Amino acid sequence: MPTARRGALLKFYFGPMDCGKSTLALQLNYNHGRQGRRGLVLTKHDRSGGARVTSRIGIGHEAIEVTDDLDLVKLVLSRPAIDYVICDEACFYSVRQIEQLADLVDEHGIDVYAFGLASDFRSVLFPGAQRLFELADEVCRLQVEVLCWCGRPGLLNARVVGGAMVRTGEQVVIGDTDVSPVRYQVLCRRHHRTGDLGDQTGQ
Repeated sequence: MPTARRGALLKFYFGPMDCGKSTLALQLNYNHGRQGRRGLVLTKHDRSGGARVTSRIGIGHEAIEVTDDLDLVKLVLSRPAIDYVICDEACFYSVRQIEQLADLVDEHGIDVYAFGLASDFRSVLFPGAQRLFELADEVCRLQVEVLCWCGRPGLLNARVVGGAMVRTGEQVVIGDTDVSPVRYQVLCRRHHRTGDLGDQTGQ
């Protein structure tokens, strides 16, 4: 069995929409690459609809799309001498795939940096995110001044359909924070619980 290089870690960075998760993922990939480290960038259900990691501030990078049946250990080990893996939208990975990320760290000494939402539109943990909370060596909440309409810190993502917040439906429905038929709005805990979206004239 391969011996892990000392110090490899599984890190999970989480937060609501707009808090800079994908931006940080891209920055980490850039920084590691500049130091000569070889990495892979993975994503699932990126807002672009393609195999890319994209940030709302306008930067992006090609990525490998994680499908439900993809074995992440086999994928990474099929590439020559990978040092690290960037996993954007890791909340959408299966629990089995999160276990595979831990295997990459523990058995193969590969650093894994996972980024994603913690909870869905109902404020219920995604299964992949829950397993990351349970397994990660480090868990970091990102909060880049995402605010609810009331000015309090935005913590939760509300799903908005037809101008109203909904609490039922499929756990994963891809949308963004724009004026799409299904969109998402970051709210503080109080207004997520009450379903108050504030004045939507600016949405």
